[in-house]
Amino acid sequence: MSLAIVHSRAQVGVEAPAVTVEAHLANGLPSMALVGLPETAVKESKDRVRSAILNSGFEFPTRRITLNLAPADLPKDGGRFDLAIALGVLAASGQVPAASLDNLECLGELALSGAVRPVQGVLPAALAARAAGRTLVVPSANAEEACLASGLSVLAIEHLLQLAAHLNGHTPLAPYQASGLLRTCTPYPDLAEVQGQLAAKRALLIAASGGHNLLFTGPPGTGKTLLASRLPGLLPPLDEEEALQVAAIHSVASQAPLTSWPQRPFRQPHHSASGPALVGGGSRPQPGEITLAHQGVLFLDELPEFDRKVLEVLREPLESGQIVIARARDKVRFPARFQLVAAMNPCPCGYLGDPSGRCRCSTEQIQRYRGKLSGPLLDRIDLHLTVARESTALHADPESGQNSASVAAEVANARQRQMRRQGCANAFLDLPGLRQHCPLQADDQRWLESACERLNLSLRAAHRLLKVARTLADLQELEHISRAHLAEALQYRPAAG
Repeated sequence: MSLAIVHSRAQVGVEAPAVTVEAHLANGLPSMALVGLPETAVKESKDRVRSAILNSGFEFPTRRITLNLAPADLPKDGGRFDLAIALGVLAASGQVPAASLDNLECLGELALSGAVRPVQGVLPAALAARAAGRTLVVPSANAEEACLASGLSVLAIEHLLQLAAHLNGHTPLAPYQASGLLRTCTPYPDLAEVQGQLAAKRALLIAASGGHNLLFTGPPGTGKTLLASRLPGLLPPLDEEEALQVAAIHSVASQAPLTSWPQRPFRQPHHSASGPALVGGGSRPQPGEITLAHQGVLFLDELPEFDRKVLEVLREPLESGQIVIARARDKVRFPARFQLVAAMNPCPCGYLGDPSGRCRCSTEQIQRYRGKLSGPLLDRIDLHLTVARESTALHADPESGQNSASVAAEVANARQRQMRRQGCANAFLDLPGLRQHCPLQADDQRWLESACERLNLSLRAAHRLLKVARTLADLQELEHISRAHLAEALQYRPAAG
């Protein structure tokens, strides 16, 4: 047969669109043409495939070979199509049966010896192959990752010869059995290790229960970073769909190998990070820190030290839960449903309001320092808390009932109420959901409106305040929001201007 078709998958963001590799042999001068909008790395696959076929003991056809990667308008890059191209050439030349390729999808880069090397973004391709009902052929190094897509039949190979022997019926390959190496979770730091700071621990409980954003302000050494690092351990475990989303993101990110699953990510970029480092970018768009923090926590320490333009790029994903990276010929959409936790000092020296009286910052310096943060960004942070200095006793007993396990149980109970009622955490309620699930008594409504007027709060801030009050009611297992809940929520919202 002079025509063969092999199925494969491209990588576009965190998606894996189908690519059909068509190989055709025709009479004429020996040549090999590759069409279908291939990038440079794909064009170079012609030489890799030729050497791999010859060094594996097969005959390379001395005919006019045309290889088409369809659809033609989808850019293809990387070496992930090498294995599919080699199979297409072998099938078109009759060295492997073409009919055996109908139910397979192939990913893998070929070495000149015919060995199969691992590629990035295998998990999104595995999920797509499972949905298509096909068996996925991957390099052995990627097999464990592909098996995270439960119910998928995976064939793991180390050399082109193995796959050819399987297709020819000489040495059939058994489906790969996952060892569970990627399903190992490192325990999160325990909240009991934080000395004192009852108000901050209360804020962490509220933030975890409703998915709210949180800002800690206080002098150096008060435990702001310590508190923030405990938040992932308070959040409910990921369900399978969420865990696969997180794993798929880390699968396509070259700088973030998939090491443990299913854990909520905790990302802590340095304040020198650029805008593309946070939101993602590049000629071949890669996920940034906000996407790597999807379904987890993004912690920004020393918040005013970040470039203001960098912080402003967070405003849209904080509202929409996604980021769209636009390029001249395409748009790539990355998920970014993260929980923001930030920490900052109250002034340039860090000691404004400290009982020691060490602060010597002028009013102008303080205003300039705080002016690095825009009002719209601060408006999107639900809980603002001042963290004061605690006792310097090094061996104080931890507060009873304040370990991560006990707090996580409260959080889980509150989240379950929210999921039963509205299907999402309170922080993600839209305006119709807010009206439906956060009704107030007429007196409480007037009281809240008056308070927002006195504090000069925006409508967005008022809505976020109402969501925090809803979370406080859920923590007490109450159906209705009371004025006490509104009053406590107001304590976490500073006056504007």
